[in-house]
Amino acid sequence: MADDNLADFEAMDFTHDGRTRMVYRAGTGPAVIVIAEMPGITPKVAAFARRIVDTGCTAVMPHLFGVPGRDPLAAGRLGAVRYTLSSFVPACVSREFTLWATSRTSPVVSWLRALAAHEHTRCGGPGVGAIGMCFTGGFALAMATHPSLVAPVLAEPSLPFPVTKAKKGSIDCSAADLEVVKGRCAAEGLQVLGLRFKGDSFSPGQRFQFLRDQLGDAFVAVELDDSTANPEGMMKPHSVLTEHLIDEPGQPTRAALDQVLELFRTRLLPA
Repeated sequence: MADDNLADFEAMDFTHDGRTRMVYRAGTGPAVIVIAEMPGITPKVAAFARRIVDTGCTAVMPHLFGVPGRDPLAAGRLGAVRYTLSSFVPACVSREFTLWATSRTSPVVSWLRALAAHEHTRCGGPGVGAIGMCFTGGFALAMATHPSLVAPVLAEPSLPFPVTKAKKGSIDCSAADLEVVKGRCAAEGLQVLGLRFKGDSFSPGQRFQFLRDQLGDAFVAVELDDSTANPEGMMKPHSVLTEHLIDEPGQPTRAALDQVLELFRTRLLPA
């Protein structure tokens, strides 16, 4: 794919607690916050956001790292590695992202919650959806402490980095925040949708088991065989909705995409 100029998205600043970031917005209807995977808002992430627009919702993509619209493979696989590192290293040293600690919510989530509340006020509807991907996968869970978030999706959540048994069986959400989410699941019928490939070591099975143990039936897990991933992906099966999506009817990754979009329709749009 070539670089995406995002010309069909409106670019605007959003400021909260003294921190200003660019936000890309398209569509009408209730908002869905699309929190890009590493290395940033790639053309495939933007393509996913456009599918949200097609459902009748507003897609809102905050720019957290990388170059918006840049295709990491435009300069070949080696260029993709270099570009990913150029996005990843600053995030590693930033105090806004918690990469290693268990049961810790990244500070950037406060900004994302404020964005969700702002978009709910701006767009209306019963609430807001949010999806985090890979590096940001757990952000959607921690955001669900805010009452405006009614449709959280965790796509291959990869933090904390699963380098020990304890880290594999945890997620980047504080115990206090998780208790709030559990309370909302019990009192409001909130559901949390998670997606991963079964062999994905970055988003291990122990993490999904932890979420089952904590949230019970409120956690809906979609775990796909690695053989269902797009073989043209630049890494082992990982990104269900972008890099490893086979966007054809009958494909399991397409079914997973349809399930995500249906969640947003059901929770955000009038019957």
